[in-house]
Amino acid sequence: MDLRAQRLHALMPGGRGVWVPIDHGASDWPVPGLHNPLDLVRALRDGGADAIVAQKGLISHVLRHDEGIGLGLVAHLSVSTRHGGPEAGEKVSVGDVEEAIARGAHAVSAQVNIGTPGEGRMIERMGVVTRDAFHQGVPTLGMVYARGEHLNAMPGDMSGGQAHGVRLAFELGCDVAKAAWTGEEVSFRTVVDAAPIPVLVAGGPRTGDDEALLHMVHLAMNCGAAGVCMGRQIFAHPHPDRMVRAIASVVHRASSVDEAMRHLGG
Repeated sequence: MDLRAQRLHALMPGGRGVWVPIDHGASDWPVPGLHNPLDLVRALRDGGADAIVAQKGLISHVLRHDEGIGLGLVAHLSVSTRHGGPEAGEKVSVGDVEEAIARGAHAVSAQVNIGTPGEGRMIERMGVVTRDAFHQGVPTLGMVYARGEHLNAMPGDMSGGQAHGVRLAFELGCDVAKAAWTGEEVSFRTVVDAAPIPVLVAGGPRTGDDEALLHMVHLAMNCGAAGVCMGRQIFAHPHPDRMVRAIASVVHRASSVDEAMRHLGG
């Protein structure tokens, strides 16, 4: 097993992972749930998360205050803000793999919004990240979202372009892909089947319906997903440690929704 595979195995034990992005504060602020990152990260660790996905500054902050963090650290190298106007959908690179490793990260992440103005530049930036990560033995998470105004899904694509996003992440050299839930099993299977790399399902905006979320995770796992990469559904929850524990029970132990719901009771 090479170094990249070893690092990925640590982040996804048994080939499954519960990853929690907490990078949202770079794009928007204020964001409920992110005001005390140290307490949040410790709650995620205690709940059984395998990794967090965060901007480099937050990773350095956490490690300065808690060297025994006990979580995988994935440095997200892409960003834009809500103030970008017509350019808000174009993610730019704000770091590189060498810096991410120096700051203590175990993996890196980059984002492309296909169909969005600037798509070509985002693809090029992701290619640079995966190239450097390959040479450094570092796994890469590809967040490729089908969401832009120029999105042009192939006829018959039940996923609305989500499957193409996973395939693009794979083709560009990513080791893991993040994908939005398509709404039902048949179409999401086409997303998971689009490439031979692990696919983590996103959570989307917080809904407050814990049972519905766990049901979605259960369906995604039945479709072949390798786990979740969910932010707001977890960190904005009144009890993020319990929410992580419930999700982890579905991902790692194949618990039923009813069994997972018990973890939310305290």
